[in-house]
Amino acid sequence: MTYQLVLVDFPAPHVRRVTLNRPAKRNALNATLRREIIEALREGDQETETRVQIVRGAGPSFSAGYDLAPEPGEYAGTGQGEGAFQRDVVERWTGIWDLAKPVIAQVHGHCLAGGSELATGCDLVYVAEDAKIGYPAVRFGTPDMQYHAWLLGLRKGMELMLTGDSMSGTEAVVHGFANRAFSAEELDERVLEMAQRVAQIPGDVLQINKRSVHRAMERMGMRDALRAGTELSAVAVHTEGFQAFISAAQSKGLTKALSERDGAFGDGRTAVSDPA
Repeated sequence: MTYQLVLVDFPAPHVRRVTLNRPAKRNALNATLRREIIEALREGDQETETRVQIVRGAGPSFSAGYDLAPEPGEYAGTGQGEGAFQRDVVERWTGIWDLAKPVIAQVHGHCLAGGSELATGCDLVYVAEDAKIGYPAVRFGTPDMQYHAWLLGLRKGMELMLTGDSMSGTEAVVHGFANRAFSAEELDERVLEMAQRVAQIPGDVLQINKRSVHRAMERMGMRDALRAGTELSAVAVHTEGFQAFISAAQSKGLTKALSERDGAFGDGRTAVSDPA
């Protein structure tokens, strides 16, 4: 297939790599990019020679989140009604679990909001030590895919949900979000080494082993909990705090609104049209 916003290559035998290619926007996840990520992964899932896939980002970041300034006329996703966006993105990212073959997230730079949800949907997560991983959008709303309690536990998950603070890649490994952290300079090479290690196992065995872990998590209620979280995210859209932020973004511009949102936290913000 031909894609607008992703690149596909084959860096090693049995390894397929999908690169988010919107570097000027820090790989902000507009609807077209969200669709193409899943289409590219599904395509790889059907290839006989592919045993494992890698998802990474071009440029300075894995993904800085959902695009809050989508272009007019772009692909709008699926579904209608209250909570349609939340349901759409959660179904897409958890849909990676349903692919037969393992998918690795290779995370560097910013991995925020929707970017962290995409990484959550992957089977293995390897990160740069200095990556910045978090969900600052909790400072005006509620996440679409509420992975915090499942991957980070009650205490750390609650802390990040109540502050919007971010973790480094090293901290993400300590708290269970990621498998391993490497230096940014080594990340490409080390992730490819891990993918090749996975690919040494026969593909049919890999598929059963992947499924066994996800089935166990589903029996413990993970997918049901994430879906329930989409309802809370939809409710949060109607809170005074959320509406105040949207009004500020419309009247003052997105960059100013984000700067005001995060000013007391001292995080610093990105340029115009960058995501939260």
